[in-house]
Amino acid sequence: MPRTDPDRSAALRALPPVDQILRLPALASLSRAVLLREARAWLERQRGEVLAGRLDAAGVAAACSDAALVATLTACCRTAARRRHERVFNATGIVLHTGIGRAPLPAAATQALLDAAGYVVVEVDPRSGERDQRELGVAALLTALTGAGGALVVNNNAAATTLMLAALTAGSEVVVSRGELVEIGGGFRVPDVMRRAGCTMVEVGATNKTHLRDYTEARTDRTVAFLKVHPSNFRIEGFAGTPSVAELVAATRASELLVLDDLGSGLLYDGVVPGLVDEPRIADSVAGGAHVTCFSGDKLLGGPQCGILIGRQDLIARCRRNPLYRALRCDKLTLAALEATLRIYHDGDPRREIPTLRLLAAEPAELRERSEALAALLRPLAAEVVGSESFAGSGANPARALPSWAVALPGGDAENDALRAARPVAVFARVADGRVLLDARTLLLEDLDAIAAAVRSAWPHPA
Repeated sequence: MPRTDPDRSAALRALPPVDQILRLPALASLSRAVLLREARAWLERQRGEVLAGRLDAAGVAAACSDAALVATLTACCRTAARRRHERVFNATGIVLHTGIGRAPLPAAATQALLDAAGYVVVEVDPRSGERDQRELGVAALLTALTGAGGALVVNNNAAATTLMLAALTAGSEVVVSRGELVEIGGGFRVPDVMRRAGCTMVEVGATNKTHLRDYTEARTDRTVAFLKVHPSNFRIEGFAGTPSVAELVAATRASELLVLDDLGSGLLYDGVVPGLVDEPRIADSVAGGAHVTCFSGDKLLGGPQCGILIGRQDLIARCRRNPLYRALRCDKLTLAALEATLRIYHDGDPRREIPTLRLLAAEPAELRERSEALAALLRPLAAEVVGSESFAGSGANPARALPSWAVALPGGDAENDALRAARPVAVFARVADGRVLLDARTLLLEDLDAIAAAVRSAWPHPA
């Protein structure tokens, strides 16, 4: 310890020992392991403040009174014991909000997660007891739902794209439209993914327009595939376009070239969903003849995070044999939740049972009624119902707003911060025009009472 003056020494001597803190009766209900760790860390911070000259003996005495210690360390222990992945209420109006977990799972998928928490059938045939492939259940459902010859599941769609390219195109050229060389989340870009997969990218066309002849004229004896990438996080309108999957397939019919389709969001539902009329569907990719199609499980499909590959059986088998597959494969929890979600598409009512589709399909009249119900619960906070714009999110239907309704509360960033700190469940909202908006598009009717209670308890200046 550096040489200290008498005042600094007195301040350091005033810091209580750890065992004295642990004996305080008011802290007895806290976990001893957490309290011990937090008390040591707190004392170390106080020593640092004293040695830096920012805390004197009087300040130490005030901070170390029994009341102050109990308040400080109780708060520290509660913060330390809090799980990061806590449930929140989504009032942002963004249905597939990447920051708070994208698709909310169907009730059946949630139950499947609980059931799979213990021992569960993964890589064994329950009848014969012999070793088996882990994705057989979801693969059977995917092939039945899409008509594809084979299916495989990995941990996200970037992994699916990487595996597809590594297994089918490594060491060869892949032609892709310049307008589809998108950057996905986390700063990763399609050219980077292609490079890591070991193929050579051949970009063709202009940013806004790529013609079929651009693909065909770029072919060489090293070309093995045409790649389509759905530009899911932006939209070019006006004089813009690229060939469809069907057009690319027709252009390769006389050759052995592959057409690989990275759909991104992956809309499996074949019914009408307002606002998603122009969103590419998995069925369209398969019908167009794509040799392999990949898409996300936690976006428009409405299931857990995963990447799904479907396509020609022999090509899917090559993807499965690639060493990358073992590094990218899913665990039992993801497979269980995905299987439960796919069973809804196979045997149930997806628009009603899958929250993502139910939220996206909600009509403005329903959303206004939901907003009015919430506003009535928040009337003491000067709540009013206003028109709003919501979004699908996560690259689905980019730049296309969905008409919605919201509850507006007078406030700004400070109030919004307070809502995110609400306990036991935080509320994520948005700020616009000097008001905090709680958008009904992403609020479940059964949660309104709990949401109102969270807002009232967290609001920094109650009426």
